[in-house]
Amino acid sequence: MRLKGRSALITGSARGIGRAFAEAYAREGATVAIADIDLEAAEATAKAIGSAAYALRLDVADQSSIEAAVKAVEARTGGLDVLINNAAIFDLAPIVEITRTSYEKLFSVNVAGTLFMLQAAARSMIARGKGGRIINMASQAGRRGEPLVAVYCATKAAVISLTQSAGLDLIKHRINVNGIAPGVVDSDMWDQVDALFAKYENRPKGEKKRVVGEGVPYGRMGRPEDLAGMAVFLASDEAEYIVAQTYNVDGGQWMS
Repeated sequence: MRLKGRSALITGSARGIGRAFAEAYAREGATVAIADIDLEAAEATAKAIGSAAYALRLDVADQSSIEAAVKAVEARTGGLDVLINNAAIFDLAPIVEITRTSYEKLFSVNVAGTLFMLQAAARSMIARGKGGRIINMASQAGRRGEPLVAVYCATKAAVISLTQSAGLDLIKHRINVNGIAPGVVDSDMWDQVDALFAKYENRPKGEKKRVVGEGVPYGRMGRPEDLAGMAVFLASDEAEYIVAQTYNVDGGQWMS
């Protein structure tokens, strides 16, 4: 019960990694807002988790939606203790085929969504005066470039940089900002990734997923639950002295 009595909001948590975080937080005693653009799926997830969870519709690309979600958490629980910026989207293309539409959409969700969700949460935490925890989801893709994944890699590199800057700025308010950089995780998003690689690398569907899984030193792709321990740790009192760091949880794919 390391998070007993704490109020958390997890973006993009109706499924996949976000859902695994919500389930772990509920087990550790937190009250969790399942915040997702798909309200119906968020409600189903909250119902499955039980009384510790409730659903909110949240579009991180919409400022009014961000502000409404934070206010809803404050009204329901009295304040926000933990934010996980998990919502993200993916696309890929060769450099000469990247469209401005794709670029703007990825940066709107993955970077602006992270920044302005973080900002709204920080304002709420500062006003309350009890500090807090903010956890940003980066990626191994933010550690290096990839031939077909330039824009997504750039968004996740930006998340790592934002985590550093926000962490240094907000710790004076006792708000710890840190990040998690997963490797390849078997999830709905990776099914989309595999389909895009199949298109651009002329592979049969499923092959890219198999190949990258075999390339992980641990011996398999990650699972959402593999990341949950780090998410719980960074929200707990045990992480009080950790500031502006992004941790690789990737089965040994990247060392830094």
